[in-house]
Amino acid sequence: MLGNWWLILAVECIFICIPGQSFPQKRHCAFSVTPQNSKYGTLGIVKESVQVCDSTLCCVGYFQIINGQPQADVLACDMVEKSCPDKTCKAQTRYNGSFIKCVCNTDLCNSNINGTSESEEPLPTYSYSLDKMQAKADIIILTGTLLVLCFILMIASRWRKILKETMVNPPSPDDYTVSRLCSCQIRKTSEIDFADIELQQIMGRGHFATVWKGKYKGSMVAVKVFPAGWKHTFAAEKEVYELPLMKHAGIVNFLGSGRKPDEGSWLIVMQLAEYGSLSSYLCKHTTNWMLSVKLCQSLSQGISYLHSDLHRHDLHKPSVAHRDFSSSNVLVRADGSCVLCDFGCSTILRFCSGHHQWQTHSTNMEGHTLLGTLRYMPPEILEGSVNLRNSWCLLQGDIYGLALLLWEIWMRCSDLFEGGIAPQHQLPYELELGANGTLESLIQYVFHMDKRPSIPEHWERLPQGSVLQELLTDCWDCDPDARLTAQCVVDRLMTLQPSYSS
Repeated sequence: MLGNWWLILAVECIFICIPGQSFPQKRHCAFSVTPQNSKYGTLGIVKESVQVCDSTLCCVGYFQIINGQPQADVLACDMVEKSCPDKTCKAQTRYNGSFIKCVCNTDLCNSNINGTSESEEPLPTYSYSLDKMQAKADIIILTGTLLVLCFILMIASRWRKILKETMVNPPSPDDYTVSRLCSCQIRKTSEIDFADIELQQIMGRGHFATVWKGKYKGSMVAVKVFPAGWKHTFAAEKEVYELPLMKHAGIVNFLGSGRKPDEGSWLIVMQLAEYGSLSSYLCKHTTNWMLSVKLCQSLSQGISYLHSDLHRHDLHKPSVAHRDFSSSNVLVRADGSCVLCDFGCSTILRFCSGHHQWQTHSTNMEGHTLLGTLRYMPPEILEGSVNLRNSWCLLQGDIYGLALLLWEIWMRCSDLFEGGIAPQHQLPYELELGANGTLESLIQYVFHMDKRPSIPEHWERLPQGSVLQELLTDCWDCDPDARLTAQCVVDRLMTLQPSYSS
């Protein structure tokens, strides 16, 4: 009977598939790239001047302005899946007018620029001749799609049967282990009276706030002081700390908040991390293998917890994308473990009243985001080619930043270098682009050239060097979907040996 059922379904599938011929067509884009942008050739089948996209419906064009005239730098399928509502290639000037970009959603639409620049000067038209490969490509696509569609229809039929059985016998409330609560509730914390705090010395200064070392109720604490004009940033960070279930070993312990009555400044009081920021720690100390593994494991565990969506005891902690990972926003405790802090740029991925409400503290959701530390921004954020309303992209952007932090830690591990002498601490891309890399240089190096911080060649000969290289490359991949999740990073790091022998 089972064999007959599959045979009948297969025959039925063929009759459904053949007459309609309503197969999803893959996007065809004009194709022409410079050697440094050869990675675009992996996004679909290329025949002469046409590319058939594997996983996007968007065509993209980049034109570099040379002597006042645009010259094609990239014509290809778009690298990151996103919304592309325009049917024609409308010019958008980028990077202070040094580049023109267009994204469109019809076949070969990127072969012509038909907009005007911001200076309102007409742009020359670039067109690319097409060969007669369209019919052959359509036949190949049609055949493959037919086979895939038939398989999908068989699976769908089976699922419809299961769903019908579920509707007849719906699960009882006891079958649900996750409480369906609104994540708008917050964890109430007591207000701290500024009179109970003794500020002692400044530990660091940031763009938004100054961090003091202080004393509160007999214990040493860190006090983050926001000027009165930065109340919105203070409130944004406080809201993340006050989410339910936010207490975790990998997240700095939030003690409360208050206000300085004389100046109107706002305060966030946290448990003191004795070694300060990860950046300052790595500048002053090298690590051995065991300590570097502990730093990396605790860091990834904190990120995994931050990204997790948790329901416990009628409380809900939604996922949070940090969006500003840097070695200045990670602290090191006396026991050599890392904790996350600085959530002023974070996005809370909420679910309330039946609607997704992604609460972000960004003021610019289009084009380049000004949130975060420039050199730690993932390529899709740097270039502005990702939909910032896509929660998955925000979380995977954190993974790129995590990879750079892991690289920073391992580059200061004496056991990974000959003679036990690790190089001086350097920030990501500091060696390649200097201490003050610009947005334009980062976009060219990280996005267009698809380059990453240098991994020492001799790591390949070390006992666990290949594992470290693979972990880094899997986390800072140019495609957000190809990167590991935070929990996958935790799992891989847990497999590293606690001792090291070279």
